[in-house]
Amino acid sequence: MLRQKITLKHIAKELGVSISTVSKALKNSEEISRDTKERIQAFAKLYNYKPNNIAISLKNKRTKNIGVIIPDIVHHFFTTVVRGIENYANAQGYNVIVCLSDESFDKEVINMEMLANGSIDGFIMSLSAGTEKKKDFNHLKEVTEQGIPLVLFDRVTNEIHCDKVVIDDILGAYLATEKLLKEGRKKIALLTTEDFFSVSRNRNLGYEKALLDFGLVVKKNYVLRLPFMDIDEDKIADFLNSIAPDAVLSVNEIFGIYGMRVLQRKGLKVPEDVSIIGFTDGLLAKHANPSLTSIAQHGEKMGETAARMLIERVESEDEGHYRTEIIQPTIIARESTLNS
Repeated sequence: MLRQKITLKHIAKELGVSISTVSKALKNSEEISRDTKERIQAFAKLYNYKPNNIAISLKNKRTKNIGVIIPDIVHHFFTTVVRGIENYANAQGYNVIVCLSDESFDKEVINMEMLANGSIDGFIMSLSAGTEKKKDFNHLKEVTEQGIPLVLFDRVTNEIHCDKVVIDDILGAYLATEKLLKEGRKKIALLTTEDFFSVSRNRNLGYEKALLDFGLVVKKNYVLRLPFMDIDEDKIADFLNSIAPDAVLSVNEIFGIYGMRVLQRKGLKVPEDVSIIGFTDGLLAKHANPSLTSIAQHGEKMGETAARMLIERVESEDEGHYRTEIIQPTIIARESTLNS
């Protein structure tokens, strides 16, 4: 317990009292007996407890503001999620404050501290790459322990008990791989990111499951794991040249379009020689040449769902029975695959 920063929950557990009692005792509330207050305050002092800014929530004073933290603004997907959040929240009389973590753990924590200092009623967020890599979720735990409603979307963790909204990434990759297999493709390359990304990990599983269901062997040399958003065209070119695939599945549209460019430079025709599918039905996919068949993540619907879940939580003040809503992916067939 003492290795990590001590929280109200730790003190309550050690002393056998409720979190509410600890909170009131540390604020010197007259509702708590003198003996209990002294015992709690002495314990807090001994273990150097300091209330985090995140904990300073004006929970009972509604601000009608929602804090949204997204990892980046490059991905079309996140902009559609924000649009969905704004559409629903504004209709319910809530304002939306959007912050960018820029894939940084530190920036994510700073954004949370800034927003939770009494300026919002709850959070909607997708985890940064830095947070997923570090596996450090203490800033999220402090928020939920203080009763500040939190909804995680897309990139989530089982470490945090809160409402979540995700797309069925395993199914999305399965459908994409299945489509390629039904075209008669046998050498399907996967362009993905490192496994600490929950979404990429699930997409990898869907790809593998489809291959196995069609009686094919999963070959490790058919999978290229790239650092997130590291568009290394040389690495993609070396990989695709080494295996000469007849199809490519990409966990995002950016890798997929770079892969398509590499193959076209080799003189291959898309989709006659090689089919390509990418995740995220964004502007890049629509305007690529040829246009990219995509797995639609329905970001706007995800945003609306997250906003509804958060506002219901804020207005009911219910702190239990957390739900995970799963949105079904769909294939948007375009010119980069056969029979589109």
